[in-house]
Amino acid sequence: MTDPVAAIPTPTADEQVAKIFAWRRGFDAVHLIALGLDLGLFEALKAAPGRTSDAIAQALGFDARHVDVWCRTACGLGLLDGAEPGPTWTLAPWFDQILASPGHPRFLGGYVRLGSEVAADDFARLREAFRTGVATPFQGRGDAFNALIAQSTWGLQVATAKKLLPALDGLTERLAAGGTVAEVGCGVGNLLVQLAKAFPAARVVGVDIDTDSIAAATARIAAEGLVGRVEARLGTVGAAVEAGSVDAIVMIEVLHELAPGVRDGVIVECHRALRPGGWLLVVDETAPETLDEMRRPEFQFPLMTAIEELAWGNVIPTRSEQERLLSAAGFAPPWQRSLLGEGFTVLAAQR
Repeated sequence: MTDPVAAIPTPTADEQVAKIFAWRRGFDAVHLIALGLDLGLFEALKAAPGRTSDAIAQALGFDARHVDVWCRTACGLGLLDGAEPGPTWTLAPWFDQILASPGHPRFLGGYVRLGSEVAADDFARLREAFRTGVATPFQGRGDAFNALIAQSTWGLQVATAKKLLPALDGLTERLAAGGTVAEVGCGVGNLLVQLAKAFPAARVVGVDIDTDSIAAATARIAAEGLVGRVEARLGTVGAAVEAGSVDAIVMIEVLHELAPGVRDGVIVECHRALRPGGWLLVVDETAPETLDEMRRPEFQFPLMTAIEELAWGNVIPTRSEQERLLSAAGFAPPWQRSLLGEGFTVLAAQR
């Protein structure tokens, strides 16, 4: 059998050099976008498109030369469209949603900031971690970090509440009849609110081991007027959720954050907490298992997550491990598996 990786044509030296320059430009692009987010440039362009650099600078109280260089670079990257005379600047198609509309399902500002604010520090920590193997867990980093994590997965949360859960056989009917849906790793409670809105007759329970997150989620629930129907509980799913009490359990970007040694126990606890016929929905990432998979597009995002979160001690599970976990916990196949977005795996298993 031909090795698929060995069969890839040998690149030229210039092609390999071009990769380095492209990746380096990507570093600059992330920080340029982060500047636009932090300084309000994207929101200013959304609110009043078709302005010159000078007009934008005057409106925001910024130095005109800095704004002009930012706009010209953003135009070169395809983030802005320009028009003569002027030139005047307008957000390129869809970037009003992607970079200027916090709360929109397509908004990726949180994801960009994870790179510019968090990953940069974590990569610096990796230099020592390579020598010691010591990780710095993501828990306990405070409210600002937790909010950033929640914002980075906002699109997944909306898709889960509005698309993925309603597609599971019989679940909408259960929740409409007063059933319960639980989220493991609920963070600051954004998805809990989305679930309560998507299923207005259901009870919603969030579980997390991070005290800061539970405090923020509890405050969010109260602010939304959902006390009594929605609750955030501190602890593990086994300790915080009664056996056979819920109709669905959701885990978004949580499985790979669990230490490999505790994953079996958590999935077993999820199985125990579900009522017969209930669903476990896991939205996460899948690590490649073969050399061929390492080069395939759908595995590029998980590979980047693996190195980015290496400092946290996170380990991305392979498909084999995911399915072993489900089987060992008592979830009988067939399991539903699909791909969402850039490289997110959607796994659904019924009790």
